[in-house]
Amino acid sequence: MASQIIDIHPHVISDDEGRYPPAPLFGKRSDWSQERPCVVETLIEAMDQAGVAKAAVVHSSTTYGFDNSYVVDACNAHADRLIAVGSVDVRAPDAVATIRAWTDKGLAGLRIFTGGSTKDFDPSELEDERAYPAWELLGELGLTMCIQTGPVGLPQVRALAERFPNVPIILDHLGRPEVTDGPPYAAARSLFDLADLPSIHLKLTPRIMGDSVKGAATPETWFPKVVEAFGADRLAWGSNFPTSPGTLGEILGAAQDRLSSLSGQDREWIFGKTALKLYPMLGA
Repeated sequence: MASQIIDIHPHVISDDEGRYPPAPLFGKRSDWSQERPCVVETLIEAMDQAGVAKAAVVHSSTTYGFDNSYVVDACNAHADRLIAVGSVDVRAPDAVATIRAWTDKGLAGLRIFTGGSTKDFDPSELEDERAYPAWELLGELGLTMCIQTGPVGLPQVRALAERFPNVPIILDHLGRPEVTDGPPYAAARSLFDLADLPSIHLKLTPRIMGDSVKGAATPETWFPKVVEAFGADRLAWGSNFPTSPGTLGEILGAAQDRLSSLSGQDREWIFGKTALKLYPMLGA
């Protein structure tokens, strides 16, 4: 197990709607952000209880849209343990200036939310040439981009990775592959077809942990296949806390159980070392 465990996908929600007013992307707020809100102090407490050393906190687009104020303020208040991953409209004419402004305030990474709990996936954003200047800036600044999409968006992800090879890309939830067919996991071929692109990394979250025990899938056959294709140094664990049910400790424990068939070295990468590669500021 990694000497320190790092989580690259928790969320925080403020309890002060006057200072941080909700303005969800696509006009619909996620249920989880209302039912299971989590202020940063609660996250720190949960991390302490679970034994999680540091975290890259992902901005809640389904609560705040493109206003990264809370995630930046929250992480700056705990800069010894947290960094902020925010969202910007990369297609906007002022995207480059906006990204620079947020990074000056402390933003350490970006995420594109093309759909999920409040909207069907729309990969058109990923093929919009208006976003290219923003991607070029990410390469200049050395920032990682997370992409929330499903299999429908993987061709566009490939095109971005080929056009901007110096920008590390993380696929949230592994791009949500279909795995219930079991070995050799032919239904997940579109995911494995991305393995030749070294900039593409995968985020292992509760969604794939749950899917790995559905249908004909098993953790012992699925996760070693992913490691063989991509390498453990391109895989990182994310809790999705508090979006996913359970305590942070329970979510971590489930991940450790599902990945127990992997070598200790592989698990060190997944639970910590890959995160430090993707977000060097976590090692500061």
